[in-house]
Amino acid sequence: MKVTLAVDAMGGDHGPVVTVPAVIEFLQQDTEAQVILVGQPPALQSLLSAAPTELASRWRIEPASEVIGMDEPVASAMRLKKDSSMRVAIECVREGRADAAISAGNTGALMAIARYVLKTLPGIDRPAIATALPTLKGHCYVLDLGANVDCAPEHLLQFGIMGALLASALDHNERPSVGLLNIGEEEIKGNEVVRLAYELLKESGLHFVGNVEGDGIYKGAADVIVCDGFVGNVALKTTEGLAQMVRVFLRQEFERNLFTRLAGLVALPVLNRFKARVDHRRYNGACLLGLKGVVVKSHGSADTFAFRHALMSAAEAARERLPEKIARRIENAGSKTS
Repeated sequence: MKVTLAVDAMGGDHGPVVTVPAVIEFLQQDTEAQVILVGQPPALQSLLSAAPTELASRWRIEPASEVIGMDEPVASAMRLKKDSSMRVAIECVREGRADAAISAGNTGALMAIARYVLKTLPGIDRPAIATALPTLKGHCYVLDLGANVDCAPEHLLQFGIMGALLASALDHNERPSVGLLNIGEEEIKGNEVVRLAYELLKESGLHFVGNVEGDGIYKGAADVIVCDGFVGNVALKTTEGLAQMVRVFLRQEFERNLFTRLAGLVALPVLNRFKARVDHRRYNGACLLGLKGVVVKSHGSADTFAFRHALMSAAEAARERLPEKIARRIENAGSKTS
């Protein structure tokens, strides 16, 4: 199925030097995709000159004169930069010229602009950020990861519905399991919001498996893990920090002396496979769920490999018409989401 992606080519820590090569690789891999590269034409054209000539018909440049800084206040980005590459990319989705928008830029600005330009789906109070994390059984989706610090029980129910539909669309899992992140597995555990959310999820018709503790994320206790944005962001950053620490510790131990270096050479194939399994770049691309359009957030420090995976996630979500599926499910849920 053909799909068109609008890419904020200027966003992120590295900008076009990462986004443009990633787009070239993505187009070579996905032969039915087209890309609108949004940004400053001179910076993009010089990098696109390295693309194979047969790809030229599948990308085009959409000029945008401004760039939103990674640390720029959201209010400033919204009010003063109406011709930013991020905003123009999202407007391409609103206007129907693109099926999804992708940016590695300022997360707060991306959520605010996407919500303002695209609006939220009927029945959705707050959009949520969701991404995949590796588990012993493959991977799971966790949401929210920082868009909503304070949530009501009804918001957590909506996150569960949206997360289940995300897992169903991207993994072709007809009935994904949903767990509620908590400090214990018993129903009585957690604060009042979490306990009330438990009851709503239990009666929702979802494949709700109950409370899941932090270690259950990586054990694969559920296909979807629901939490508020404060807890989710802490869990995500803890995961990234732990993975980095393990890599550093392994390298230090293998470099300790001649014998450990030799052991490292022998173990290199195993270490490379381990690195690939836990490589966070393979899971890059967080979906902003609950909007009237597909928007994907790439990690700001993403390299070409990671940004290409974000493009792949966006293309899959667009092909599965994720917003339409969420809208139908929320509508069917009726008063449970009100």
